Amino acid sequence: MPKIRWTNLPPSLREHLFDRVAERQIPAEDLYKPKLWRESEPEAPDGPWYKDFGSFKICGEGEFPKTFLLKGQAARGKSL
Repeated sequence: MPKIRWTNLPPSLREHLFDRVAERQIPAEDLYKPKLWRESEPEAPDGPWYKDFGSFKICGEGEFPKTFLLKGQAARGKSL
């Protein structure tokens, strides 16, 4: 099974992720929360997925992270 990609993302996707972090005003210290999870090289499920870190969620599809949601925003797909 493929792993969730964190490097070498398509430029437009990388830019979108940075835009969502800024738009949703996710503090830099909160972005360290998923560090250990990312380092574990989680497997990428087929279809939509999300990982809840309390104050925000990372949502993706397949091997790509797609966006960030704030606490209280509904995510769809498989919870990781």
